[in-house]
Amino acid sequence: MNPLKQSLADDIITSMKAHNIERVKVLRNVQAVIKQIEIDRQTQLDDADVLEVLQKQLKQRHESLTIFTENDRVDLATKEQFEIDIINEFMPMQMDDAELADLVNAEITAQGAKSMRDMGGVMGVLKIKTAGRADPAIISKLVRQALQP
Repeated sequence: MNPLKQSLADDIITSMKAHNIERVKVLRNVQAVIKQIEIDRQTQLDDADVLEVLQKQLKQRHESLTIFTENDRVDLATKEQFEIDIINEFMPMQMDDAELADLVNAEITAQGAKSMRDMGGVMGVLKIKTAGRADPAIISKLVRQALQP
């Protein structure tokens, strides 16, 4: 078992022993999503794949949080924020805006990208370099801004 999945399993056990049922529910839900993807793909996920799953889980919860907040559903918004906080514990340190902009500019320069046709190649490399440390939507926005005339 890879380190990230092992960390998740260990945290479930620790939370169960501490009788932290709400935390166990969130962690088991995430673990179930990972296992379902492994079954569907018929392969074991590595840490990068698990980070991608966690990132998707965070994105879904952020979208729900926004909807619940807009509709004054404080109870549901609080629950979503609780789940976001727990999942974030397993995510690597996020890159700040300046660091991300520098990385985008360096990759564009390294590949000699000049136009939007080069965006796919730049995004492919940046996705690997920033796995779990930056939102792909933000990276895409920065690349698009840098490549537009």
